[in-house]
Amino acid sequence: MRLTSAALALAGLTLASLPAVAAADPPTNPNCLGVVTAQRAVAHHDLGDHASSQEEPRLGLGNVTRLILGEDAHIGDFGAFLGQIDGDDATYCP
Repeated sequence: MRLTSAALALAGLTLASLPAVAAADPPTNPNCLGVVTAQRAVAHHDLGDHASSQEEPRLGLGNVTRLILGEDAHIGDFGAFLGQIDGDDATYCP
């Protein structure tokens, strides 16, 4: 019994001393890119084709987001960013 208690105590101390895994902050609105894109489509009907219809491979939205806004940015953050900089009152992230 005493050996079991000592083993449990040692295991608890070992687990408590392990560094915590840092988690990325979640985006404020993870659906913001879809929201802003839909608003643009409804207001102006001028969105292009999907990247899969193009011949050359593309960088991808997640990669572009991290390139422009930083490594911890999410696609939703990119949508909010685009809604702010486009100068269009029809596009915003609530």
